Amino acid sequence: MTDVERLFRTYNAALVRYLTRRLGDRDWAEEVAQETFVRALRQETITNERAWLFAVATNLVRDEARKDARRRRHLSLLAELERDSVVEPEATLVERAQEAALARKAVDALAEKDRLALLMREEGLDYSEIAEALELSRASVGTTLSRARRRLVESYETLQKEREARERNAAS
Repeated sequence: MTDVERLFRTYNAALVRYLTRRLGDRDWAEEVAQETFVRALRQETITNERAWLFAVATNLVRDEARKDARRRRHLSLLAELERDSVVEPEATLVERAQEAALARKAVDALAEKDRLALLMREEGLDYSEIAEALELSRASVGTTLSRARRRLVESYETLQKEREARERNAAS
């Protein structure tokens, strides 16, 4: 087994999960992960494998110009699903889709460093790996994560209140 095969077997699932959360599109996440491993093939040495892979994947995502177009398309499909829903069981699906879209919107509203730190931590990266991937000091990772969590809750609650107000206005 080559080093890249070992890297792939060890980190692919976590990297794809991270990228799926980051991008909101599993197919796209798998493409970025694949490109990350292709780049690993070209690397002679990698000191901290997981941090390196997540940093490269993060940079690939950042460089993708298609990110905004895909996000807009995804959100418009959710909105279309909501408008077209009339049957009760579908209403439950719409509510779930709305909650997921709301959570995604709250995550997207975070500053990029905060969002990436949260997503990396969710994937199990430790403070040192997050620090290396995001080019932060290890000491600032805890502060970054704490701030990100607080802002995520605030953003989600604000978005939820706005949605409830819109629903009340639409009902009256």
